[in-house]
Amino acid sequence: MRYLELAELYQKLEKTSKRLEKTHLISVFLKEIPNEELSRICLLLQGRLFLAASEEKIGVASKLILKAINVATGVEQTKIEKEWKKTGDLGVTIEELCGKKRQQTLASSVLTVKKVFENLQKLAEMEGEGTVDKKVKLIAELLSQATPGEARYIVRTVLEDLRVGVGDGTLRDAIVWAFFNQEVKINYNQEAKSIEPENREQYNSLLASAQKAYDLTTDWGHVALQAKEKGLSGLKKTTLTIGNPTKVMLCQKAKDMEEAFEMVGKPAAFEFKYDGFRLLVHKKGDQIWLFTRRLENVSKQFPEVVKYIKEGIKAEVVVLDSEAVGYDAKTGRYLPFQNISQRIKRKYNIEQMAHDFPVELNVFDVLVYGNEHQNENLMNTPYQERRKLLEKIVKEQPKKLRLAKQLVTGDLKKAQAFYDSAVQSGEEGLIAKNLESIY
Repeated sequence: MRYLELAELYQKLEKTSKRLEKTHLISVFLKEIPNEELSRICLLLQGRLFLAASEEKIGVASKLILKAINVATGVEQTKIEKEWKKTGDLGVTIEELCGKKRQQTLASSVLTVKKVFENLQKLAEMEGEGTVDKKVKLIAELLSQATPGEARYIVRTVLEDLRVGVGDGTLRDAIVWAFFNQEVKINYNQEAKSIEPENREQYNSLLASAQKAYDLTTDWGHVALQAKEKGLSGLKKTTLTIGNPTKVMLCQKAKDMEEAFEMVGKPAAFEFKYDGFRLLVHKKGDQIWLFTRRLENVSKQFPEVVKYIKEGIKAEVVVLDSEAVGYDAKTGRYLPFQNISQRIKRKYNIEQMAHDFPVELNVFDVLVYGNEHQNENLMNTPYQERRKLLEKIVKEQPKKLRLAKQLVTGDLKKAQAFYDSAVQSGEEGLIAKNLESIY
């Protein structure tokens, strides 16, 4: 596929602020995409070159882009900076300069989506001596072959600032519109910018299935391919992969205990809501992965937690949901999240940080359990059964590895007393769970 086709779609998306119109434009585009291009297109539509969970980063700043534009166009850097100040957008700047550039080298060959995508991905691999020059050369090569419109979006993609307004929700809806329109008849009205699905309930169910598939894989390309090739059954059979992060389940707020019971029923399971940060733990043999709710892999930043899992979890393959809580190494007193948040991004002096700001892992759910030959996805298993399994496989160690404190009750006074004890312990409150709920 020619990159120009994608650039033209970007232009249309940028011109409208209407979400339904964006959804329509993307859905029409997706229908024509070959299977082998779907993954790239879904990433590029959001201005990405890597999945959200990837640790690979492009690492290109505006100054480097200025040099690349200079090499590609022959325009002096001072003039480029002057134009940039006028537009406030290096993408628009390169587009305007390309239209009247001195060196007529543009469009010497047709750019494909594959070439642009793979070349820009190479930026993340470049390191060591001469890296800046190599990056400038690679970007300039693409810009020299691009049309003005293509150059605009290549620069924005490199700077990770696409400015076309395509979020997860829009992409999800577009996938459903593209591959399930025959089932639900979206009936998009271009003039009114509205939809009237023939079966609203089925439409909402398809959106939920697409969202669930994404939450499990964090990969819209995978979701689109499943929807296109296998339909609803493909989405529903999507499962999480050990070593790949998933979106964690979030809870709703209740104003008091009475409302909490109304929301989840009686009896309910109440657990401490810890003032820490969410960690999704993946274990496969001796391999351990720790992911934050933002999909960051922080296994290296928390070596002590990796050790706790190896020593305290009786399972060959398992995925756990948990909360890491910091505490004072001298007094043992639990600390607010902000006291330990600096550890998440830390890349150096990790052992010293682990000594100064230790954490305790409080496990509250299990999503997968088994061995390397056979494991079971427990996300549709009733919560009380998942909790019983946790009690069997978690070997508790104070200030290292614990099960989240829990009380199962239908009594309002007991629930309130448990809430008070959580607050007195320095925690944020309680989380109420339906005993039969799925993850």
